[in-house]
Amino acid sequence: MELALVIVVVAFALGFDYTNGFHDAANAIATSVSTRALTPRAALIMAAVFNLVGALLGTQVATTIAEDIISISSVSSQEALIIVLSGLIGAITWNLITWRLGLPSSSTHALIGGLTGAGIAAQVTVYWSAILDKVVIPMILSPVVGFSLAFALMVGVLWLVRNSAPARTMRRFRLAQTASAAAMALGHGLQDAQKTMGVIMLALIAGGFYTQGDSIPLWVKLSAATAISLGTYSGGWRIMRTLGRKVIELDPARGFVAESVAASVLYASAYWLHAPISTTHTITSAIMGVGATKRLSAVRWGVAGNIGVAWVLTIPMAALVAACVYWILNPILA
Repeated sequence: MELALVIVVVAFALGFDYTNGFHDAANAIATSVSTRALTPRAALIMAAVFNLVGALLGTQVATTIAEDIISISSVSSQEALIIVLSGLIGAITWNLITWRLGLPSSSTHALIGGLTGAGIAAQVTVYWSAILDKVVIPMILSPVVGFSLAFALMVGVLWLVRNSAPARTMRRFRLAQTASAAAMALGHGLQDAQKTMGVIMLALIAGGFYTQGDSIPLWVKLSAATAISLGTYSGGWRIMRTLGRKVIELDPARGFVAESVAASVLYASAYWLHAPISTTHTITSAIMGVGATKRLSAVRWGVAGNIGVAWVLTIPMAALVAACVYWILNPILA
């Protein structure tokens, strides 16, 4: 029974990874597509490849998800697996709801909310201090940093090219966007595929196949990387329209700066802070930052407000769904 439950949890984890890919495909490529730096198909292929590569570049975020959100050591293996499965279902449900509505919410926070809600329902230890330090504070700071850096860098870029021919300058930035979109996709793989690796490790530890502190096996890395790449390639057109056109109409220079800043924040968070931050929050805030250099009214703040509501609701709503799923599944499977 436990082996079957482990297989089910791993399958749901890879399913979450797939939904994460098509939900967040827009994060890496919306700006490049909207500025016509890349065709949609070429952008999706590039994003899928760099998601795959990025997923294999580190495990720091995966360790945070596996060890620093909830403790499953105080319950039986079977109940621990039910907790992880419930958290995944909560995260997948919220991902699908926001994808259907075209809202770029955070898959990261949906997963963390799902695990937290299932943990609360099961009355296991939830590491609130770690959630505050590695989730809540970065959740608040990453959009602020993304907006501020993008605004400041865009002002500097505008000053540097103030005497350049506009047509030639935009052509160059359109070419540069190929590199910045690739960097963004690499950062997305580095951050988001690792979260699935962490959940799979949590399930394998619960099932007794590994112990806490073991290194993540290669097959887990490859399966998570492949799932998120396939999901990315399947595309996230609804969310792409929101990020690429509804928040602000971007030109190549602003698209390049937004992607470069967002990618830098993702790398710093993964390697320096080991914090699972939201790629969605980061790129959206960077887009708003570069947009505000035109004039504040250039940013469609009503759309930004809708995105903000989705951000705020993600953790509690995913937690609520996960808790309800746990209360349903536990009497049946335990």
